[in-house]
Amino acid sequence: MSLKGKRIGFGLTGSHCTYDAVFPEIEKLVQSGVEVIPIVTFTVKNTETRFGKGEDWVQRIEDLTGHKVIDSIVKAEPLGPKIPLDCMVIAPLTGVSMSKFANAMNDSPVLMAAKATLRNLKPIVLGISTNDALGLNGVNLMRLMATKNIYFIPFGQDDPFKKPNSMVARMTLLSETVDAAMNGIQIQPVLVERYQNVD
Repeated sequence: MSLKGKRIGFGLTGSHCTYDAVFPEIEKLVQSGVEVIPIVTFTVKNTETRFGKGEDWVQRIEDLTGHKVIDSIVKAEPLGPKIPLDCMVIAPLTGVSMSKFANAMNDSPVLMAAKATLRNLKPIVLGISTNDALGLNGVNLMRLMATKNIYFIPFGQDDPFKKPNSMVARMTLLSETVDAAMNGIQIQPVLVERYQNVD
């Protein structure tokens, strides 16, 4: 299935260390003819870290997609009834946002857009990046994995010995996951090594 001409919401949450892996995948979507609608949490927009300033990341995604970011719940709500998406991606998805989404909370623009998309029975693709996927957040991860119309970019432990509960999606599989999700399929295997071995 070609993604050309599809309208895909792309939500960023506050895993700042993962953005460098995510932005090339956004660029691939744009280059393949996808209309990418950027959506950011308040944390993304307003936080400065050693990985960069929020305002710079916002500017970068706006330049990449050609769209102003959706940065409020009010702006995100119309993605349900008025201007629906073909698919919604959240990558990276932090543990905090994952916990809220699994428990039906929508206190950010990204979660509002996701819930609006679910209401339309359209697929949600999640690319996790969380330090406690195998800890307290494990129950939320499994709840989302068992929910209809939610699909996961394959993920694995990113540092099994220093951070044994941490799991991160293999973001290079983002487009492939979206393509499959739009056909109602979860690509497999969903549990992988964080980085693919190269001989």
